[in-house]
Amino acid sequence: MNEERWRLPDGIDEVLPPEAARVEALRRELLDLYGSWGYELVIPPFIDYLDSLLTGTGSDLDLRTFKLTDQVSGRLLGVRADMTPQVARIDAHRLRREAPTRLCYLGTVLHTRSDGFAGSRSPLQIGAEIFGHDGMESDVEILRLFVATLAVAGIDNAYLDLGHVGIFRGLARQAGLDRGQEMALFDALQRKAIPEIHELIDQAGVAPAVGDMLLVLPELNGDDALQRAGHALAAADAPVQAALERLRRVAEETARWLPALSVHFDLAELRGYNYKTGIVFAAFVPGWGLEIGRGGRYDNIGHVFGRERPAVGFSTDLKGLIAQAAPREVPASASASPVLAPWSTDAALQAAVAELRRAGRRVIQQLPGSAAEISEAAEVLVETAGGWTLRRAADATDES
Repeated sequence: MNEERWRLPDGIDEVLPPEAARVEALRRELLDLYGSWGYELVIPPFIDYLDSLLTGTGSDLDLRTFKLTDQVSGRLLGVRADMTPQVARIDAHRLRREAPTRLCYLGTVLHTRSDGFAGSRSPLQIGAEIFGHDGMESDVEILRLFVATLAVAGIDNAYLDLGHVGIFRGLARQAGLDRGQEMALFDALQRKAIPEIHELIDQAGVAPAVGDMLLVLPELNGDDALQRAGHALAAADAPVQAALERLRRVAEETARWLPALSVHFDLAELRGYNYKTGIVFAAFVPGWGLEIGRGGRYDNIGHVFGRERPAVGFSTDLKGLIAQAAPREVPASASASPVLAPWSTDAALQAAVAELRRAGRRVIQQLPGSAAEISEAAEVLVETAGGWTLRRAADATDES
């Protein structure tokens, strides 16, 4: 119906002034921050071949990706639901550097459904990645940059959930689970459905020693989870022990850099299990049930693009950051009352307008027939014997 054409689809939003000015100011601050840390900006396309978006670790995105047929090639295209696979392709195929590569990005992504990340189907995703380094130092750098991102946005009360997907993955291998059993148990674990976990372990015929370790995973959360895990998972195989040790080292090193950061551990919370390969993390703020940002390690994401490289990164929604941060002032360039100038090609007038704009003032040249614009202006340019002069709008109105 015509009267409803202004409506937007559920989960799709538009940003109006002055909020758009706040979003743009934060975008500039964050990209400047990333640049100061050595991260280079890349701009992947909004639409891409579907097999590029969903290959490798990107396969998790299948249900969240809008699909359409390219009328030129006949191939399936997708509207990106996450920019990480595209950035991995840039590192692996386009840049092909030997040294570690730091990249950052910003752009709209589109989801077929909300995944709980800031509650939007069209987040303005911003993030950073390190490719080509598999040590815990790059994990820690990404965590530090993530926390710095929250600080720039004005979020100083966030706490971090930290885990490692290798712990459950290693236990599943030790238990001899096939892929179907592993994913059924994973799903029950995310819901902390203890009776269901018991039943799945029994049905799979898991040895009691390994079954007990799987059963204890939902309890291994909180500030002291790593200490308790050392005892509870003592009988785990080497891959699990290596994952625990990596998690301990990352936590200890992060505490050295960010001693005031509140860190919680949850060894059963496995965000992006089919996407990540190591450390996983998410940030939350009190009173907001959804995560404000997330990240982790996804080594060898570039395999399908012809070059395997370890990788770690994070992403967040710029609009979500604005919503959860303390109220930000509208940038002066957007909030200041404009100067109103006549519609004229007079060279002296145009020189005065250009000078004001260089000084950061907003100058509106009044379109013919729009006298109402004077109500928006704090000052107007008026012609005097000495040239074009700024006057208060009220004074100019009185004189006229």
